[in-house]
Amino acid sequence: MRAILAGGGTGGHVIPALAIAQELRLQNGAEILFVGTERGIENRLVPAAGFRLKLVKVGALKNVGFATRLKTALDLPRAIWASHNILEEFKPNVVIGVGGYASGPAMLAAILRGIPTIAFEPNVVPGFANRVVAKFVSAAAVHFDETAKYFHNAKVTGVPVRQAFFEIHKRELDGPPTLLVFGGSQGAHAINQAVMAAEPLLRKEFPGIRVIHQTGERDYNDAVAAYAGSGGSFEAFRFIDDMPGYFARADLLICRSGASTVAEIAAAGKPALFIPFPRAADDHQKRNAEALERSGAAAMLEEANLNPHGLVEMVVALLRDSERLQKMGEAARGLSHPAAASEIAQMAAAVSKS
Repeated sequence: MRAILAGGGTGGHVIPALAIAQELRLQNGAEILFVGTERGIENRLVPAAGFRLKLVKVGALKNVGFATRLKTALDLPRAIWASHNILEEFKPNVVIGVGGYASGPAMLAAILRGIPTIAFEPNVVPGFANRVVAKFVSAAAVHFDETAKYFHNAKVTGVPVRQAFFEIHKRELDGPPTLLVFGGSQGAHAINQAVMAAEPLLRKEFPGIRVIHQTGERDYNDAVAAYAGSGGSFEAFRFIDDMPGYFARADLLICRSGASTVAEIAAAGKPALFIPFPRAADDHQKRNAEALERSGAAAMLEEANLNPHGLVEMVVALLRDSERLQKMGEAARGLSHPAAASEIAQMAAAVSKS
């Protein structure tokens, strides 16, 4: 079996794609090729994982200026042709689009050539590339039930995440609480500013509270200065490598609501306060947060309403309601999909033989 995984740009696209690739290799002995762009994180992560990577040139069409859209529109036919040449050379049995800049051209080229295709869509509302190909793909693997309506032959598989998240045990809130605050590898400036300003308020409400704050590079020094008088109860980190380990220590998470974060929280069974990134394409982070909020698995605070006092009010209400926190964690765990990568690999094997 020969499979292409097309797309990338961010870790939210690439990390699940790597899990699918590894499962395809394990189950089917598949030969794998990734197709991405030179600007994406796939350039670092894919070779490091031991997979081949081919690049096409294409940019963004959503949430960008007219000049960028025009340039992308002009690049698109060349990207489709470049993808056609990659397909001609590699001769895949299946092409899996994982979203991101390279996904659309590769999936369109595969559809035009009659090669079986699978769209992987981790968000409630499909991204632009997957919306374009939605009616033409052989099958779709989605995270949420409500996403299936955009595709035919869709299956709810969930999003592949590291096994370590599923191995996190339930934590009893029987002492000073611990918050874990993070905003992706680059941090989230608005969240960082609000949490730093809220530090004295949180310590007043919860003497002994511990806050673990992953800030990213930009706000790290400011956070260290802001927390200098906290006696070590507030810790700042540029990055956190062992995220499952820090999940395990936390009673409540404060974070963005990208698809991979949502999937990790579900796998860990952790209660979360989501603050969606308001400029995400198609407002998909808000839609993801709303889906978990409707299920009783999370709370949501929109960034437009984010301020230190409002944040502390919500955090206090959650941390003082241990029964609600427990129910949120259980509801989150109920949305997890431990076999996501395996199921997507099985789908790929099935459509490649159809």
